[in-house]
Amino acid sequence: MAAPTVKKCNATSAEGKAAAAAAAKMHRRSRSGCFTCRLRRKKCEEGKPSCKACRHLGLRCDYKRPMWWSNGEQRRQQKEVIKNVIKQTQVSKKVPTPHQHGASTPPSLCHSVPSAPTSADIYSDSMPHTRAPSVESPFSDFTHITPDGYFQIPPPPQHLMSHSQYPMFSPYEVDIKTERSVFVNDVQTRRDSTISTFSTFQPPPQANGMPAFPADSWIQQEYHENLHETFPEEPVDFDFFEFPHGQMTPTHETIVEVEECDKYLLSHFLDKVIKLIFPILDANQHGSTRSDVVLPALESNKPYLHCCLSVAATHMKATEGLVGEQIDNDIVRHRYSAISELCEALGQDVNHSQILEATLGMIFFQCSVGRPDDALPDIPWHQHFQAATSLIHKLELPKTAVELSASGVFHPSFNMTLASWIDILGATIMGRAPTFADTYRELNLNRGSAGLGELMGCDDQIMFLISEIACLDLQKSEGLDDVMLCKYVEILAAEIGQTEGMGGVVSSCISTTGALRPKQLRTNVTAIFRVAARIYLCTLVPGYEPNSPSMRHLVAQFCDIMSFIPEGAEGFDRCLAWPLLIAGASATADTPYRAMFSDRCAKLGDAADFGSFGRIRELLHDTWSMHDAAAANDDATRVHWRDVMRQKQWDFLLI
Repeated sequence: MAAPTVKKCNATSAEGKAAAAAAAKMHRRSRSGCFTCRLRRKKCEEGKPSCKACRHLGLRCDYKRPMWWSNGEQRRQQKEVIKNVIKQTQVSKKVPTPHQHGASTPPSLCHSVPSAPTSADIYSDSMPHTRAPSVESPFSDFTHITPDGYFQIPPPPQHLMSHSQYPMFSPYEVDIKTERSVFVNDVQTRRDSTISTFSTFQPPPQANGMPAFPADSWIQQEYHENLHETFPEEPVDFDFFEFPHGQMTPTHETIVEVEECDKYLLSHFLDKVIKLIFPILDANQHGSTRSDVVLPALESNKPYLHCCLSVAATHMKATEGLVGEQIDNDIVRHRYSAISELCEALGQDVNHSQILEATLGMIFFQCSVGRPDDALPDIPWHQHFQAATSLIHKLELPKTAVELSASGVFHPSFNMTLASWIDILGATIMGRAPTFADTYRELNLNRGSAGLGELMGCDDQIMFLISEIACLDLQKSEGLDDVMLCKYVEILAAEIGQTEGMGGVVSSCISTTGALRPKQLRTNVTAIFRVAARIYLCTLVPGYEPNSPSMRHLVAQFCDIMSFIPEGAEGFDRCLAWPLLIAGASATADTPYRAMFSDRCAKLGDAADFGSFGRIRELLHDTWSMHDAAAANDDATRVHWRDVMRQKQWDFLLI
């Protein structure tokens, strides 16, 4: 009886081996799928340039063998990175209890006027034409200026500076091409060219200094892991914007050519600055700023590259305490080079999209870096924008935006969306009408969109209404009759009220799993801008008084909604410079605003001292000091924050 028993056990063992072999065959790694799906042990449909799974989850799709693939430890770390990215795209199963804020409009802004005109009448007929002639400036046209007149400072000699590597959340690599030339009696005798790889995911060195490449023991470990995510995935709308440089394929190797002495600036820009530029865009489309906006432009757009290097030097000066001629020369030298490249390109009348991209970068990137007391020579942002306006008209971007909106094909130009953001809020800073206000008015009447919600977090309808308020602000300064002014205020207030609740109610934008909910963040940011727009509109009412019940209500509501915006260095306070300025300028000493603002500045840390946030912080402090001093002397006179900016000789774009 013993022999049959042994034979039966052997048969069972053979069947187990066969089953194990079949299972191993079924789970064999794909040799043609993307490396991300292979790491996740998911079936890849092998779509190009990105597979469907990576597009849906917002993951980097690599068909070229990535750096981390040859190292077991790096694979495990990369898997954790991918899991964290996926979690950030999720929507919580348990939605927090909504906290509905007061949706009613503030108390009546003006006396009742019989037979008030409709909003359509106001927009189409009553509001002024907004394409007013530009202010004359020496920079209104690039072709009428030579680079030598830009700073009157020749490019200084440079020295190589050391730099360190800083890890990024999502690993990637960029090939940096550097050149070094040797001259004898002004004759080039030697020219060396090298390509090095900038990596943001360096493998940890071993004790003996040798790299480690362990065996693929991780495969057996992951074979038994349950890789099924248990949380729902929020769809991510990739390829939302149309970029001037087209779409990069996963197999494309980015090569950025810089001088040897500028490598430290490029490294700093990729490490530290890039995550400050479009945080809302990155929240909506993970990594889009790096992969879709910056890296392709750095590779193919020389003026843009010089702009970014100058911005990197400005940020290093602001955050690392660098002083002296070296860092100042780096800032000026690359600003000078960017202008030189732009002048040359405009003289050739080619590559208008890339020129516009670089010009908008020179305007906008300064909003993320620099301190309020920066005194280096520069051209004001609004003079750069005059050149950008000419390019926008050449490219017919406003017409295209209206046509796309009317056709229902929503794929806006990134350059036009960024220009709209700058134009609308910049007009409120300058006290003038937006350059493309007619376009925004047409889009608003047709309930169209320019993509502003995806880029900066505030829904387009609110931004379009802010454009209308800016037009009204200009009309008031030009002597508009008080009765007509009140009619406009009443209509615009009603228009703002109609946007209440359109994008949902304000609630926590952090899910129960700790992940950010991008759509809820957009709802909250829109609510912040909506209240700021109401406050801005109320300041135009004749007899405006910040101590009135309606204004105090609005400021308190603003503070209430701010509690739903993530705070701290990883939060989004720095995306709200404009609404914080508008609400803060109307906040009296006994309102909760000042305590709220001080608390958030403290949690923001050193990041509260530079960029637009640092500038509005100092501007509000000076404005409050003047108001408090006047109140102590029973003086009801209030100074406007624009007047304070003029006194400080500030010409900043505070967005």
